[in-house]
Amino acid sequence: MIKTIKGLHHITSLASDAVSNNAFFTDVLGLRRVKKTVNFDEPSVYHLYYGDELGHPGSVMTYFPFPGIRQGHTGFGEVGTTAFSVPVGSLNFWRERFSGKKVTGLKDDERFGEKRLHFSGPDNDAFVLVETKDDARKPWAGEVDANRAIRGFHSASLRLRDDGATSELLKFMGYQQVDAKDNLKRFAIPEGNGANLIDIETFPSASHADQGAGSVHHIAFAVENRAKQLEVRQALVDTGYAVTPVIDRDYFWAIYFRTPGGVLFEVATNEPGFNRDEDTAHLGEALKLPAQHERLRTFLEKHLQPLPS
Repeated sequence: MIKTIKGLHHITSLASDAVSNNAFFTDVLGLRRVKKTVNFDEPSVYHLYYGDELGHPGSVMTYFPFPGIRQGHTGFGEVGTTAFSVPVGSLNFWRERFSGKKVTGLKDDERFGEKRLHFSGPDNDAFVLVETKDDARKPWAGEVDANRAIRGFHSASLRLRDDGATSELLKFMGYQQVDAKDNLKRFAIPEGNGANLIDIETFPSASHADQGAGSVHHIAFAVENRAKQLEVRQALVDTGYAVTPVIDRDYFWAIYFRTPGGVLFEVATNEPGFNRDEDTAHLGEALKLPAQHERLRTFLEKHLQPLPS
């Protein structure tokens, strides 16, 4: 069993418009844009990162905004709902804030004793705020008061037709099943980074998810460094998973593999971090390009949608 994964690192989704995506995460949710760069494989598309002050692992939501991409359709084989942690007693504030900013999909419920507020992103992304006790992570002091601000991820749910093989994979990755009800199982990393939970929701008759705007592209799990990542990679390979070589993503190193339920998993390092090429006070302001795409800077600065600094 792997013992070096510390919880979530980041979650990456698809969007249809960079400007509305940036406004939603910075102005509505009050997160900090910690990096403005481009997709390694398609440099004409932004890769935007939002999180806490430094973009600590477990706080970072990232997006590939493909202009005009078609809408995604939910189903099995994907990350269903992304959950953010907020302080106990803050949901009334968020409900009023969302109503005032015309955020859609508002709905209250409770899961495993925690109060939750569902809401939709600009591409009908499925999100929920969860009132979480004793989350000591420091939020970004941006558009939202620190006493109510998002601390980071609470959890993510995997929407599957059958949970068996993926449940075993999560246990192999160091997660423990800590609760269950109806078609839902909850798994947790002991002594993780705060973003410690994964829920599996089982829908045996669901159709396959069709990715597009609002869909999660992949979900990443955190390890401390490259040495720990290589240990994880070898353990997964020895178990029969087809895992990519280590890929340098400038702000972390990454490996990827497809799960039995169809969800794309990544294991990413905490090092070197988002302040490797920008001063902390100015994270996410300048357009940062991977070295292989620096030659395209003039073209990209002219053709990418302008975003506020």
